[in-house]
Amino acid sequence: MKKSTLQSLVNFLNGETVTNLDEIKAEIEAELGKGDARKAATAQGYEDAHDVIVGALGNVPATCGEIYESIKDELPDGFGKGKVQYALTHLWQDEIVKVEGKPNGYRKA
Repeated sequence: MKKSTLQSLVNFLNGETVTNLDEIKAEIEAELGKGDARKAATAQGYEDAHDVIVGALGNVPATCGEIYESIKDELPDGFGKGKVQYALTHLWQDEIVKVEGKPNGYRKA
């Protein structure tokens, strides 16, 4: 956000007459929503990878590294081991069972 926009907003809050309120509002809305597209793309990437990741799980626990190595060619572009680990540990908990160990294993629920 531009410094001039912030200054105009402060002037308005101080009771001064400001003529470009529509521009200020639009710039604030753009600033507030600027991460929305990235968040939506990230969520879509996990959704696209769901069937591949969950499909790789079996009844025998496997480590994140083992799972990643078995599916890395099927994952969406830019979907690395870290994202697979995040999905295993944070997403789809009703479909994935974490088996504590060193390292942890994951299997179908």
